[in-house]
Amino acid sequence: MDAEAAPELTEWDVAVGEVLKRVDLHDRYGGRRQGGIGPSRVSPNVLLFTDPAKGHKHGYFDGWGEDGFYHYAGEGQVGDQKMTQGNLAILNHEKEGRALRLFKGVASGTCEYLGQFALPDERPWYRTDAPETNGGPIRSVIMFRLEPVAAAAPVGSQLPHTPSEVPVVEPIAVEAQHTERMLVDPSREPYEAERTEAKLVRAYADHLRLQGHTVGRHRIAPAGVAKQLLTDLYDATANRLYEAKGSVSREAVRMAIGQLLDYARFLPQPELALLVPSQPEPDLLDLCAQLQIVVVWPGGDGYTSTDAA
Repeated sequence: MDAEAAPELTEWDVAVGEVLKRVDLHDRYGGRRQGGIGPSRVSPNVLLFTDPAKGHKHGYFDGWGEDGFYHYAGEGQVGDQKMTQGNLAILNHEKEGRALRLFKGVASGTCEYLGQFALPDERPWYRTDAPETNGGPIRSVIMFRLEPVAAAAPVGSQLPHTPSEVPVVEPIAVEAQHTERMLVDPSREPYEAERTEAKLVRAYADHLRLQGHTVGRHRIAPAGVAKQLLTDLYDATANRLYEAKGSVSREAVRMAIGQLLDYARFLPQPELALLVPSQPEPDLLDLCAQLQIVVVWPGGDGYTSTDAA
């Protein structure tokens, strides 16, 4: 039976918490039978489906936030998500006279009705980073903030971070060896370069401590952004911010420069430094020198630095 051939319905008679077959739901209310977002042409509803446990492999990290909203990833498993098709149906649901109906369960089988939601007038959606399906490259995804209309939010947060209205900078220990990529995709294994970076940071942090320096790192939450930033190493004694890379390739050095400039905006005008496993080529050292970025690498029994006297 064609999902859109059902008679037009105006009354919703599914109770919050009710479990039903997805095929029966579409027979009654229309909407696409596959995928996470199903705008209906035969009833005034947009049917949304979420399955946080299974959605992670496709880069979808849905869940309740600290703000009491359900944060729902838009559709599109490859490349940056765009405000088209199902995503646009969510954004325009109120203007088009549709209700947002959220269900838990995206595959064939049964689904549980979580309730009716709407988008708030203020910041109805934002962007964050997530991997493509099956652990592909990081891309930009749309996250909708679904406000409960006839639904109950659980106690506590199921999301690691809800965007704040102001920047938040939190000192953390160097030993908290997480990376930004791990925050975006917690289930992935670290790359070899990341393991090298972690070893570099631990060893150099111990070196600085032996000199009497106080070291740490920062977790930074920019205003209105779900993705948190993690610095690699901060020497509080010298007010110097380090970014570590497991390679001295041009790509790695250029990425480190961008990260340092990004992080430095949130700290008290730190000196900038790059920590790498070996001496970069002269052209890259010159690039860093022009940007007033110190480069440090292991050498002999200690470390060599471009700012050494």
